[in-house]
Amino acid sequence: MSAVTTTVAVAAPEASPQVRRRRRLSPGRRLPAARLVGPLLLLALWAAASAAGRLDPAAVPAPWTVLRTGAHLWTAGTLPTDILTSLRRAASGFAIGLGAGVLLALAAGLSRTGEALIDGTVNLNRAIPTLGLIPLFILWLGIGESFKVAIIAIVVYIPIYLNTHAALAGIDHRYVELAEVQGLSRFAFVRQIVIPGALPGFFVGLRLGVTGSWLGLVVLEQINATSGLGYLMFQAQNYGQSDVILVGLVVYGVFGLVSDSAVRLVERRVLSWRRTLSS
Repeated sequence: MSAVTTTVAVAAPEASPQVRRRRRLSPGRRLPAARLVGPLLLLALWAAASAAGRLDPAAVPAPWTVLRTGAHLWTAGTLPTDILTSLRRAASGFAIGLGAGVLLALAAGLSRTGEALIDGTVNLNRAIPTLGLIPLFILWLGIGESFKVAIIAIVVYIPIYLNTHAALAGIDHRYVELAEVQGLSRFAFVRQIVIPGALPGFFVGLRLGVTGSWLGLVVLEQINATSGLGYLMFQAQNYGQSDVILVGLVVYGVFGLVSDSAVRLVERRVLSWRRTLSS
């Protein structure tokens, strides 16, 4: 009995350092609203530098000045109209790009013929700067809303296609063999094997597509537009209104952060079965 007790007592100290080391390798418990820490810190530094007179008010207005300008534009009705216009354009282009990216990725990932026809074409499109297509799309579609939506759709579908297709190509072939042995139909194979295997890559592409839609929008709305946040910023540039420009940038940043956080939330819910480093 004493020998067993001595063995356990000796083994316990040797095992405890290993347990401690394994715990230190993990990032730790997820902090609530942790992604707001960085933006709030940046805002605090901006406010402190403005209060100390380190920033030129004509070039970089103080946060409270930008807040007053945003409130004035909102009460005047200018900002709500421009926000709704920008949201409509971004949503239309994003919806088209999302559908195209997913369908093309499935066609290329599930068929050698589809891959031969689609993958090279999409990668060629990726190599061409999307914003460089603007003059050509203006000639094709005119200078109205159509070409703006089309460019946003291209910006969105490329990352969604690339990441979803890469996830499909990375599915372990043993699962395919298991599905064949089990006699799964094509539909059951897609539902039980393909979709779960492609979802992680799809969500990565979705986050990139959401961000890309806002990046493309800020440029497109400065080209022959009469409304939208980009148009508001372009007009403010002509009159040297840096506070209005910062209002537009803050709104773009907030929309980008909120949309990315929404995608992350859906991803955590849908992929709750995964045990990853971040979870």
